[in-house]
Amino acid sequence: MRASFLLHGITLTALLGGCTMIPHYHRPAAPLSTTWPSSGERPTHAKDDTTLMQDWRDFYRDPVMQTLIATALENNRDLRIAQQQTAAASSQFDIENAALFPTLNGTAGANIQKMNSHIWSLSRTDEPIYMRQYAVGFGVSAYEVDLWGRIRSASRASFDRYMASALNQQAMRLSIISSVAMAMLNWVANNQAVTVTQNVLENRRHTYDLVKQTAEVGTGTQLDLAEAEASLHDAETNLQIYTRQRAEALDQLTLLVGTPLTDAMIRSMSTKTSLDSITAFPVVPAGLPSDMINRRPDIAASEGELRAANDDIGAARAEFFPKIQITAANGTASNNITRLFQSGMGAWNVAPQITLPLFDAGRLTAQLKQARARKREEVARYERTIQSAFREVADALAGRETYLGQMVAQQASVAANQRQYTLALQRFRAGYDPYLGTLVAQRAWYTAQLAAITTQLQALSNTVTLYKALGGGWGTEIPPRKAPLAERIL
Repeated sequence: MRASFLLHGITLTALLGGCTMIPHYHRPAAPLSTTWPSSGERPTHAKDDTTLMQDWRDFYRDPVMQTLIATALENNRDLRIAQQQTAAASSQFDIENAALFPTLNGTAGANIQKMNSHIWSLSRTDEPIYMRQYAVGFGVSAYEVDLWGRIRSASRASFDRYMASALNQQAMRLSIISSVAMAMLNWVANNQAVTVTQNVLENRRHTYDLVKQTAEVGTGTQLDLAEAEASLHDAETNLQIYTRQRAEALDQLTLLVGTPLTDAMIRSMSTKTSLDSITAFPVVPAGLPSDMINRRPDIAASEGELRAANDDIGAARAEFFPKIQITAANGTASNNITRLFQSGMGAWNVAPQITLPLFDAGRLTAQLKQARARKREEVARYERTIQSAFREVADALAGRETYLGQMVAQQASVAANQRQYTLALQRFRAGYDPYLGTLVAQRAWYTAQLAAITTQLQALSNTVTLYKALGGGWGTEIPPRKAPLAERIL
């Protein structure tokens, strides 16, 4: 009992009074401007409206899109991989933290030896001598007293990597939400393009029949007929292209959702005949402060890796100091198994050991240099992550300022090209102009319609990108911060 009491006292002292050699952590200054390139507002006068950043359902309000996103969050395999990586990182943290405590093992054993009697006696007889030893007890083997904080540093590094993994999981979650939204938008856009192309194809069939009739009566030419036929086949080709792209968009959406889409889902999606049928996204407030990107989970995860690298330096420093290890055992021992638990058979031992590194050919120094180099690497990676995030938000803000005007201009172009085609067709039917003018106007109108769909898709996708770039929809989903094992037990 004395040994266990002594061991417990040493362990408690190490846990409560042990120091660490981890350098004091300073968050690197963010290498970004105080204003967005696309806005002249300074963040000191900007309103930090985070209402839209709390839950993704507040932003993605379309019922069909909400159903797809919710299904993806339950079934997406990439997200499952990230969840299991977080669980593994949590277990690794518990493994590292458990080294702060001694491992208590129960033991029971017997040692029986047979020896020749002449080894122990001058009389040489053939009678053998049996030596028996029985023991039962418990003990601690090579427990390291963490006076210099080596184990604590490793535990903290493991904890910071666990938190980084949890934040990476949230970054994956945010990415999947945005990817599902964009995949649905892409499917609707292609579905709309199919509808437009079907209408154009039907129109060109009528035009082809008209040109064919004029050619047969002699008021038209074979050149006009060939041009009308080529235009008809172009529309047929485009219909196959957009039909294929719509199917590919559905396949992409199915992959993201992680399970085959039900008939109900497909019927619901089929009601979205155009991008205008998508429930509008709320407008992200203008004048956002540039430091809002710090809420992004990928930036927080990068800082977690930086903290872990800083902790590794403390562990590398502690390697230069002596290691104190204790091996202790307590129990009973006897050469007769029947007397093993009788009074007076108790036995215990304590074997402390101090190891001081004297010569290692520069290994410890190299480990410390390596840890410091990795920290500098993580600093650069953290700064690069912030810079990339800043550019994503700046690009999305620039898009928000220009896509609206582009969409207005594009719709005006569609209307103008439609009028031009109507007038050209009337003049062709009246015999004033050749068919070429009608064909050119028809193609321009069709091209303008497709361009309008593309512009609207880009504008909606840009809004999704802005919401993602600002780190929306993840603030309430971060896993709880785990208390170190020492705090949970003590």
